[in-house]
Amino acid sequence: MNTNQDHDIKVLNGLIETTLDSADGYREAAKETEDTRYKSVFEKRSFERQQVATDLQGSVRVLGGEPEDDGSILAKAHRAFLDVKHALLRDEQAVVNSVENGEDHIKAKFERALEDSDVSATTKETIRRAYESVKSGHDQMRDLKHALERTDGVDPAPPRAI
Repeated sequence: MNTNQDHDIKVLNGLIETTLDSADGYREAAKETEDTRYKSVFEKRSFERQQVATDLQGSVRVLGGEPEDDGSILAKAHRAFLDVKHALLRDEQAVVNSVENGEDHIKAKFERALEDSDVSATTKETIRRAYESVKSGHDQMRDLKHALERTDGVDPAPPRAI
């Protein structure tokens, strides 16, 4: 394996770890919310994130590497992506705010990877395709957060998945 492949594998594995954390966060949010509208949105996003992680894992294998298959230890110890139980003690807006903060994190991580000049063109294209799903999730949660803010916490219907 050459240095470029090693770098690509490292970048992809970092994205896999964050994406798996995101899938876990959405899965936990779906489990904890009582609102069926949010549950459906969170379950769908969890599944999509799992698919993104699976695709990225395949790319790592093609490069000859060993893909990450678990989220970060830090996220398991203290879920920075989503503190659902605490947030649910307040309201659904707090849950959406927590999810949207996690979305900001994953979106920024993918954007940094896309800007990395040491990543090969092939890997960058893989990241770009995965980023489309990440950005869609981010934008959906951002829109939901803003809709909740406009209605002062009266739950609007979640934006439809893109």
